[in-house]
Amino acid sequence: MKKIVSLMLALVMFFALAVCGQSTAPAFAAAEEPAPAEEAAPVEEPARETDAVVVDTCILLEADDAMINNYSLLAVNPEAPWVDADGNPVSDVAINTVGAAALINWLLSEEGQELAANYGFEEYGEYLFYLKDDRPVSTAEIPAATEENRLIRLSTTTSVNDSGLLGYMLPIFEEKYGYEVEVYSAGTGKSIANAKMGNADLILVHSKKQEEAFIADGFSCVIDGMEAERLNWMYNYFVLCGPSADPAGVKDAADVKAAFAAIAEGKFPFISRGDGSGTHTKELSLWPEELGITAEAESFKDYTDWYISANTGMGACLVMAEEMNAYILTDKATFLTFVANDGVMG
Repeated sequence: MKKIVSLMLALVMFFALAVCGQSTAPAFAAAEEPAPAEEAAPVEEPARETDAVVVDTCILLEADDAMINNYSLLAVNPEAPWVDADGNPVSDVAINTVGAAALINWLLSEEGQELAANYGFEEYGEYLFYLKDDRPVSTAEIPAATEENRLIRLSTTTSVNDSGLLGYMLPIFEEKYGYEVEVYSAGTGKSIANAKMGNADLILVHSKKQEEAFIADGFSCVIDGMEAERLNWMYNYFVLCGPSADPAGVKDAADVKAAFAAIAEGKFPFISRGDGSGTHTKELSLWPEELGITAEAESFKDYTDWYISANTGMGACLVMAEEMNAYILTDKATFLTFVANDGVMG
């Protein structure tokens, strides 16, 4: 029986090989080298299009003295006259003064200031923030966090947050000292209002007039080792951006105020923060006085065909400007982050 099975298998293999046109030589025999084929003419690949520019909005005017953007740190006074959103008195507010002082002292330390000064250079080829020559410097010893003071509430601007600076620096501070920093990000006006309700231990903002009012109203205090409540430590520049075609001729303007006048005269779309932020405050100071544009909606009711008050953060406003081919005033750090993210802001 075994001989019959073997014979049948041999016959099946023979016919299979014959049908496939293969040799009946043993499988281990060396195969003959095929005759060399003529080299085929190289096939030209279709030319690839270069990467399209994702963001058309670009910087048209910068480094004007009227566009300096100063940032300040202020510790919240634990004995402040707290109010709610309607201005009514609020009690039982607890402020983490130890945590606030720890974070402020670290930001003003050699380590913190070096991190802030160098942030962005590796990625963008230029610095996003600059340290002021007369900035306060801290050499204070920074205590490790305890269970009682571990959480620090920082109220800050979207300009700082959207630039990525805090996302870069705070994890280093938290890892080193054991604190957890909770960030509330809005325009300067809203960030200050948040602190006035007792919802922040310190603020990092950029509107001198509003900061001085915060101090005058009793909401800030001097931390040990410092001489004043308002600790003005770094700056960058606002930049006037718009579509690359620049229909208003901003690039050729004598200065930023002349550029704003040209935008208004031509009624070219302009996106305003409209949120009481430091950027919004700066923008309002640059329009020709005869236009009468203020923070009040009534002041620009006749300009709504070109002046858009967005009442939102810097990143969202940049997205709007890109979509509407509009002009916009922004801090340079957030703009560079916006371009690096291909026009997407989280």
